[in-house]
Amino acid sequence: MVEIPRPLWWLILHGVILRTRPAKSAAKYAAIWTEQGSPLLVWTQRQAELLQASLQSQGHHVTVRCAMRYGNPSVDATLDALKAEGATRVLVLPLYPQYAAATTASTIDAVSDWARRTRHVPELRFVNRYHDDPGYIAALAASVQAHWAQHGRGQKLVMSFHGVPARSLALGDPYHCECHKTARLLAQALGLGQADYIVTFQSRLGRAKWLEPYTEPTVKRLAGEGVKRIDAICPGFASDNLETLEEIAMEARDSFLAAGGEQFSFIDCLNDRPDWIAALADVSLRHLQGWPFGAPVVDEAQRQRALALGASN
Repeated sequence: MVEIPRPLWWLILHGVILRTRPAKSAAKYAAIWTEQGSPLLVWTQRQAELLQASLQSQGHHVTVRCAMRYGNPSVDATLDALKAEGATRVLVLPLYPQYAAATTASTIDAVSDWARRTRHVPELRFVNRYHDDPGYIAALAASVQAHWAQHGRGQKLVMSFHGVPARSLALGDPYHCECHKTARLLAQALGLGQADYIVTFQSRLGRAKWLEPYTEPTVKRLAGEGVKRIDAICPGFASDNLETLEEIAMEARDSFLAAGGEQFSFIDCLNDRPDWIAALADVSLRHLQGWPFGAPVVDEAQRQRALALGASN
């Protein structure tokens, strides 16, 4: 997220952030922790299981494993395990719909670092983005419509994306544009006019200027302008996590209500929705084109051994 000289960042990290942030973060995580553990890990593992089942149900013999860019199971450990299982081709699917240097490119960096230390590297492919994928947009729209059907519709739909420093836009990062394209396509799918929704950016860190408008000040402003009821969705997150469950569903909600708003509804991330898993399968299959991933190849000797083992049982 922070693209400044490493020595300066080291001083800020160890002199300021690590002295205060861990305790605050621990309290935030405690507020959203589940019996199964971190919501982000729980949902990501579930998505991997469902994606593999979806691909296999279509006759594609593909192994799907989840990895965490910062955490466990790590990228290195997951790639090591796949290689040990005999994988010779690996498609890397970052769960970031919009491309950013701090997210998608960082994942590519992590895989590349692993490859530099690996003697026999599998063929590698990467999915850079799917911010305008029809299946992804349709799943988002369906999730909003389902929420409205159950809870009613607010006066304004706030689409909150993870923030990045504004400097990244000047450096050529397409993230800002891709977030707005996702929002525009979602609004079109929902039949919304420009006055019905607003794009914001959350999770600002430090005093530097980040992409604007910021989410929390925006919901406060909306309440001050007389908007009594808003809905909030985080289209850039594939799974609910700290930034959605605590920062938006709790903190932003409290700010909106304190500023005079009356109802703040958070729309869950796509998580394990069947239409979302189907969209992930479509994205995966498009990028797997040309690789043999149908039924496993079994030579005659292997077939005979399999038959013999079956007979002995």
